[in-house]
Amino acid sequence: MKIFKGKALFLDRSDINTDEIIPAKYLTESTKEALKPYLLEDLTLEGFDAAKNLKDVRVIVTRSNFGCGSSREHAPWALEVNDINLVIAEDFARIFRQNMYNCGMMAVELPGEVIDSLFKKFRGKEVTIEADLKAKTFRFKSLKREEMIPFEISDFDRDLVAAGGWLGYADEKY
Repeated sequence: MKIFKGKALFLDRSDINTDEIIPAKYLTESTKEALKPYLLEDLTLEGFDAAKNLKDVRVIVTRSNFGCGSSREHAPWALEVNDINLVIAEDFARIFRQNMYNCGMMAVELPGEVIDSLFKKFRGKEVTIEADLKAKTFRFKSLKREEMIPFEISDFDRDLVAAGGWLGYADEKY
Protein backbone atom coordinates (compact mmCIF):
# COMPACT_ATOMS: atom_id res chain seq x y z
CA MET A 1 0.00 0.00 0.00
CA LYS A 2 1.20 3.49 -0.84
CA ILE A 3 1.93 6.13 1.79
CA PHE A 4 -0.76 8.76 2.35
CA LYS A 5 0.98 11.38 4.44
CA GLY A 6 3.43 14.19 4.09
CA LYS A 7 3.93 17.80 3.15
CA ALA A 8 0.86 19.43 1.59
CA LEU A 9 0.56 21.84 -1.32
CA PHE A 10 -2.55 24.04 -1.47
CA LEU A 11 -3.57 24.90 -5.05
CA ASP A 12 -6.25 27.57 -4.78
CA ARG A 13 -7.98 27.07 -8.10
CA SER A 14 -10.85 25.04 -9.54
CA ASP A 15 -10.81 23.23 -12.89
CA ILE A 16 -7.17 22.17 -12.93
CA ASN A 17 -7.19 19.94 -15.99
CA THR A 18 -5.17 16.94 -17.05
CA ASP A 19 -3.17 19.03 -19.55
CA GLU A 20 -2.03 21.19 -16.65
CA ILE A 21 -1.26 18.14 -14.51
CA ILE A 22 0.88 16.65 -17.28
CA PRO A 23 1.13 18.50 -20.62
CA ALA A 24 0.01 16.51 -23.68
CA LYS A 25 3.41 16.88 -25.37
CA TYR A 26 4.80 14.34 -22.86
CA LEU A 27 2.20 11.63 -23.52
CA THR A 28 4.55 9.84 -25.89
CA GLU A 29 6.91 9.01 -23.02
CA SER A 30 7.15 5.25 -22.51
CA THR A 31 7.68 5.16 -18.74
CA LYS A 32 6.07 6.78 -15.74
CA GLU A 33 9.51 7.92 -14.58
CA ALA A 34 9.90 10.00 -17.76
CA LEU A 35 6.85 12.07 -16.70
CA LYS A 36 8.36 13.02 -13.33
CA PRO A 37 9.96 16.39 -14.13
CA TYR A 38 6.92 17.73 -15.98
CA LEU A 39 4.24 17.52 -13.27
CA LEU A 40 2.14 20.72 -13.18
CA GLU A 41 4.58 22.37 -15.61
CA ASP A 42 1.77 24.24 -17.39
CA LEU A 43 -0.33 25.11 -14.32
CA THR A 44 -1.40 28.74 -14.36
CA LEU A 45 -1.73 29.97 -10.80
CA GLU A 46 -0.36 33.22 -9.41
CA GLY A 47 2.82 32.64 -7.41
CA PHE A 48 3.08 28.97 -8.41
CA ASP A 49 6.38 27.60 -9.70
CA ALA A 50 6.39 23.82 -10.12
CA ALA A 51 10.16 23.58 -9.71
CA LYS A 52 10.00 25.28 -6.31
CA ASN A 53 6.54 24.49 -4.96
CA LEU A 54 6.55 20.72 -5.55
CA LYS A 55 9.69 20.01 -3.53
CA ASP A 56 8.92 17.19 -1.05
CA VAL A 57 5.14 17.53 -1.56
CA ARG A 58 3.15 14.33 -0.90
CA VAL A 59 -0.45 15.67 -0.75
CA ILE A 60 -2.37 18.22 -2.82
CA VAL A 61 -5.38 20.15 -1.50
CA THR A 62 -7.34 22.02 -4.15
CA ARG A 63 -10.76 23.27 -5.16
CA SER A 64 -13.39 21.69 -7.43
CA ASN A 65 -13.28 19.68 -10.66
CA PHE A 66 -9.65 18.60 -10.33
CA GLY A 67 -8.54 16.38 -13.22
CA CYS A 68 -11.08 17.63 -15.75
CA GLY A 69 -10.26 17.52 -19.46
CA SER A 70 -8.83 14.55 -21.32
CA SER A 71 -9.35 11.17 -19.72
CA ARG A 72 -5.78 9.97 -19.52
CA GLU A 73 -4.03 7.80 -16.97
CA HIS A 74 -0.88 9.87 -17.41
CA ALA A 75 -2.19 12.51 -15.00
CA PRO A 76 -2.38 10.15 -11.98
CA TRP A 77 0.87 8.52 -13.12
CA ALA A 78 2.67 11.89 -13.05
CA LEU A 79 1.43 12.43 -9.50
CA GLU A 80 2.35 8.87 -8.47
CA VAL A 81 5.91 9.03 -9.83
CA ASN A 82 6.36 12.21 -7.77
CA ASP A 83 5.16 10.37 -4.62
CA ILE A 84 1.92 12.36 -4.48
CA ASN A 85 -0.62 9.64 -3.68
CA LEU A 86 -3.36 11.78 -2.16
CA VAL A 87 -5.37 14.65 -3.63
CA ILE A 88 -8.12 16.29 -1.57
CA ALA A 89 -10.69 18.45 -3.35
CA GLU A 90 -14.32 19.47 -3.34
CA ASP A 91 -14.85 17.14 -6.31
CA PHE A 92 -13.03 15.51 -9.20
CA ALA A 93 -13.64 14.73 -12.82
CA ARG A 94 -15.15 11.24 -12.72
CA ILE A 95 -12.58 9.44 -14.88
CA PHE A 96 -9.61 11.11 -13.18
CA ARG A 97 -10.97 10.13 -9.76
CA GLN A 98 -11.38 6.49 -10.80
CA ASN A 99 -7.93 6.41 -12.42
CA MET A 100 -6.47 7.55 -9.10
CA TYR A 101 -8.10 4.65 -7.23
CA ASN A 102 -7.23 2.22 -10.03
CA CYS A 103 -3.58 3.17 -9.38
CA GLY A 104 -3.97 2.59 -5.62
CA MET A 105 -4.03 6.32 -4.91
CA MET A 106 -6.67 8.44 -3.18
CA ALA A 107 -8.83 11.24 -4.59
CA VAL A 108 -10.93 12.27 -1.60
CA GLU A 109 -13.82 14.69 -1.79
CA LEU A 110 -14.66 17.04 1.07
CA PRO A 111 -17.55 19.54 1.17
CA GLY A 112 -16.82 23.00 -0.21
CA GLU A 113 -17.19 24.66 3.18
CA VAL A 114 -14.59 22.28 4.65
CA ILE A 115 -12.19 22.98 1.77
CA ASP A 116 -12.74 26.74 2.28
CA SER A 117 -12.01 26.38 5.99
CA LEU A 118 -8.83 24.38 5.33
CA PHE A 119 -7.57 27.04 2.92
CA LYS A 120 -8.25 29.79 5.47
CA LYS A 121 -6.49 27.92 8.28
CA PHE A 122 -3.56 26.29 6.49
CA ARG A 123 -2.74 27.94 3.13
CA GLY A 124 0.68 29.55 3.11
CA LYS A 125 1.85 27.52 6.09
CA GLU A 126 4.02 24.44 6.19
CA VAL A 127 1.44 21.69 6.64
CA THR A 128 1.57 17.93 6.82
CA ILE A 129 -1.44 15.75 6.24
CA GLU A 130 -1.84 12.13 7.24
CA ALA A 131 -4.69 9.86 6.18
CA ASP A 132 -5.97 7.13 8.49
CA LEU A 133 -7.92 4.78 6.21
CA LYS A 134 -9.31 2.71 9.04
CA ALA A 135 -10.63 5.70 11.02
CA LYS A 136 -11.46 7.64 7.82
CA THR A 137 -9.80 10.80 9.07
CA PHE A 138 -7.16 13.26 7.94
CA ARG A 139 -4.84 14.90 10.41
CA PHE A 140 -3.81 18.37 9.24
CA LYS A 141 -0.85 19.66 11.21
CA SER A 142 1.07 22.91 11.07
CA LEU A 143 3.41 24.51 13.57
CA LYS A 144 0.56 26.13 15.52
CA ARG A 145 -2.53 24.12 14.60
CA GLU A 146 -3.73 20.55 14.33
CA GLU A 147 -7.11 19.44 13.07
CA MET A 148 -8.79 16.11 12.43
CA ILE A 149 -11.12 16.02 9.43
CA PRO A 150 -13.38 13.02 8.72
CA PHE A 151 -13.76 11.76 5.15
CA GLU A 152 -15.80 9.15 3.33
CA ILE A 153 -14.43 6.36 1.17
CA SER A 154 -16.36 3.43 -0.23
CA ASP A 155 -15.38 -0.08 0.78
CA PHE A 156 -14.46 -0.82 -2.84
CA ASP A 157 -12.19 2.23 -3.14
CA ARG A 158 -10.57 1.39 0.21
CA ASP A 159 -9.96 -2.16 -1.07
CA LEU A 160 -8.38 -0.78 -4.25
CA VAL A 161 -6.07 1.43 -2.17
CA ALA A 162 -5.15 -1.43 0.19
CA ALA A 163 -4.34 -3.68 -2.78
CA GLY A 164 -2.17 -1.03 -4.41
CA GLY A 165 -4.62 -0.52 -7.27
CA TRP A 166 -6.82 -2.42 -9.67
CA LEU A 167 -4.20 -5.01 -10.71
CA GLY A 168 -3.43 -5.95 -7.12
CA TYR A 169 -7.13 -6.07 -6.30
CA ALA A 170 -7.85 -8.32 -9.29
CA ASP A 171 -4.96 -10.64 -8.33
CA GLU A 172 -6.41 -10.96 -4.81
CA LYS A 173 -10.03 -11.45 -5.84
CA TYR A 174 -9.95 -13.34 -9.13
